[in-house]
Amino acid sequence: MAERILMNEFKTLLKEKWVHVQLHDDDIFNWDVALIMINPDSMYYGGYFKASMTFPFNYPYSPPKFRFLKPLHHPNIYSNGKLCISILHAPGEDSMSGELASERWSPAQRVESVLISILSLLDDAEPSSPANVDAAVIFRKDPDLYRRIAKADVQKSKLDIPDGFEMPTHASTVREPVEKEDMEDDDFWADSDVDSDVFGGSDSDDELAMEQSSGSELDLDEHESADEDSAETKV
Repeated sequence: MAERILMNEFKTLLKEKWVHVQLHDDDIFNWDVALIMINPDSMYYGGYFKASMTFPFNYPYSPPKFRFLKPLHHPNIYSNGKLCISILHAPGEDSMSGELASERWSPAQRVESVLISILSLLDDAEPSSPANVDAAVIFRKDPDLYRRIAKADVQKSKLDIPDGFEMPTHASTVREPVEKEDMEDDDFWADSDVDSDVFGGSDSDDELAMEQSSGSELDLDEHESADEDSAETKV
């Protein structure tokens, strides 16, 4: 089951522009990931942050593991590139850390939700429970220096962009609004009548309706035949 779920999630993420995913050695349980910051308001905008993700064989009942290959100077990222983030912690409440079960991993989570949470963490650091104390101190006491360090991390990350890979930008990911032609009221209601079954009927529904209709006609024929027999008997 885990292989099928992971393959479906992998195929879905291949269509996204904010992440670049590949299988490591064609192993569905080991991914090479690059998070791409396309939020222009982020101090990490334009970064290409390579990471590895490994998945347990009982996924999604246990969380994946995530590690940046080049650690960022960030309050919630350890020096080995691992993260201090609730969504990657095992399911259930933790009385020691005070984390609620709703904040931690659950089988309802998916790879996409993990990666989005990590991108959000980059700009919304939590310095009160730091994995990197030095970064947490700079984050609180010298925001300008912290931003300069973040910009330097972005520039270093760009060295990992693969040859021929087209980096997305905020502008390239904004979808153009679809202009709809004005419709006359009569046309609208006419179309509505034609497509009144907005959810569409399944083939099984049609077959059931046909069976019910055939059954009704058969019952009617039987009643008519019975009436004719009765009339002949009276005569």
